[in-house]
Parts: sequence; C-alpha cells; structure tokens
Amino acid sequence: MTSHTTFASHGMSIERWTKSSRVALGSMAALLVLLALAPAILGAGAIDRMTALFIYVVLAAMWNALAGFGGLVSVGQQVFFGLGAYFTIRLANAGLDPFLSVFAAAVVTGALSIPLSLFMLRLKGGEFAIGMWVVAELAHLLVNLDRLIQGETGTSLISLNLYDSGMRRAAIYWLALASMAALLGALFMLMRGRAGAAMQAIRDNEEAATSVGVRVTATKRLLFVLAAFGIAVAGGLWLATATTFQPKTYFSVQWTAYMIFMVLVGGIGKFEGAILGAILFFVIETFFGGTGVWYLIGLGATALIFSLYLPRGLWGEIERRFDFQLLPVGYRLKLPGPTKIKWEE
Repeated sequence: MTSHTTFASHGMSIERWTKSSRVALGSMAALLVLLALAPAILGAGAIDRMTALFIYVVLAAMWNALAGFGGLVSVGQQVFFGLGAYFTIRLANAGLDPFLSVFAAAVVTGALSIPLSLFMLRLKGGEFAIGMWVVAELAHLLVNLDRLIQGETGTSLISLNLYDSGMRRAAIYWLALASMAALLGALFMLMRGRAGAAMQAIRDNEEAATSVGVRVTATKRLLFVLAAFGIAVAGGLWLATATTFQPKTYFSVQWTAYMIFMVLVGGIGKFEGAILGAILFFVIETFFGGTGVWYLIGLGATALIFSLYLPRGLWGEIERRFDFQLLPVGYRLKLPGPTKIKWEE
C-alpha cells in the first residue's frame, strides 16, 4: 500500500506520512549531522554525558520493541547488556581491536540469543518475564567462573589505553551516535513493514494472528534477536566509556529497571515514546543522580505516578490530545472534515 491512498467516493484517505512527520524526519537527519560535530565543540564531560544519552536511547528503544511492539515483557534484558560487555572484553583480550570488539561481541550475543529463543519463546506472560531474569542470573554466575574476569573483582578493557584519551572519547561518541541512528532506523523500517504489522497483531491477540497466517514464533524470534543485539551493542559501548568490567554491575537488574522506566514514562508501544523517555531519564539522572538512594526513590515514585495517572506515557498523551505523530509506524484513516480516526497496524 502506498503512503497515501484516497477513497474518492467516500471522501476518505489512508495515509502513512503526515506533514509533521516529514518535517520531523528531516529535522532528525539535520540533528544527527550537528551531533556528529559535537566533539569539536563540547568539552570532555559533555561528550561523555551525550554518549550516555545515546546508549540510553538504544536501551529504551530495544525494550520498547520487545515489550511495546511485540508484547514480550522481560525483566532480564540485562543478560544481553552484560554479555555484550563480557564478549567485548574477551575478544579484545584475544587481540581484536577494542572498537571492533564492541560490535563483534554484539554479533556473538545476537547469535547466542537464537538458540536461547527456542526455549524462552515457549514461555508466556509472567513466565517469560521471570524466565529471562533467571537466565540473566545464570549468565552472571557463568561469567564469574571465567578466570580472566576474576569473579566479582572484574577486569578492564586494557587495550583502549593504546589510544589517546581525546581520540578515544570522540571515537566512542561517534560509535554510540552511529549505533543509535542505525538501530533506530532499522527498527523503524522493520515496524513499518509486514514484520511490524505481524508483531503488533501478535501483541494484540496471538491466537487471532495465528488464525490469519502470521508466523508467530518466527516473528517473535526476529524481535528477540534484534533486541538482544541492540542491547549488547549498548553494553559494549558502556564498557568502552567506563573501561572496567565487574559482572555484578553489568548483569544488574537495574539496567532493565531503567529500560522499563524510560519506556513507561515516555509511552510504551510508541516509537517516539522510547526516545522521549530516554531523554527524560537522562535529564533526571544528570540533575539528581548524585543524591544516592533518594534518586532511586524518586524514579520509583515517578514510575508509580505515571502508571496511575498517565498510563499512556507522555508521548501517548501528546498523541491522544493533539492527534500528533512524528514517526508513525502504522496507518492513518482520515475522514472528511476536521474529524480524523487513527489506527495502527
């Protein structure tokens, strides 16, 4: 179906792109160009914080893809974050360039997620959520057994020391920016295709999706592997910024808690929501992250308030109130006159 189809006899049209969405896409492209120039303008501290923001966007987008679009709610996605960092350490120690190791580690993690999906995707609802947490704890224990890691003592990505600190910081920044853009672009195109329609059909009613010929297991596996790969990239990039690897930090459930918070606040099942949620989390962390336990209490209270009073999240409310979309992944039925009825695939 084309992006804009008109039913002349009824005065209706189905459209995919709005004027605002076209402007938004062009603005995002221009913003990426400006962000790419940031290392020449901003200081070291600002570059490090912006790198963290890009990683948060990736984490939020990948969890939103899995739960918001695919209906696969997981509290164990830290397993892929930890494995991405672990395999980066392992591959770099074997002699591979540390920057290449980040993406090679994500490929290895994505490959491992395929056989893992054979078992995990048999689980439903809460069983899947808790099952992923169990897998994360098991992976944590297995990584601790590696002598290179030295248990919870951990180790460092020593090979990064071969690079000048300024060049290293800029390279990590650009890799994080490029990874964010590539993963968001891939997810956006996937969700606008037939696979995206299948995913949302499965999320809404798996039995009904099966009855109309949707390949449920294969579609879930595609989403599962994509999320594993993206989160592993984020784990490797975080390791590159921190340089030290301690299993209890990278396999901590806090990473999934952060993903859930960002998506819940921004708007679950909304492409723009994950990005907005990551930005809000970044702002909160920047200003209140140093307050210790009160910071965590504040995050929990904020999540509770949104669950009670803004269950759609911020972007969901913006979309509902103003009928406004920037990056639509579904179709839109436009009726004659001022009234518009919108629905997604």
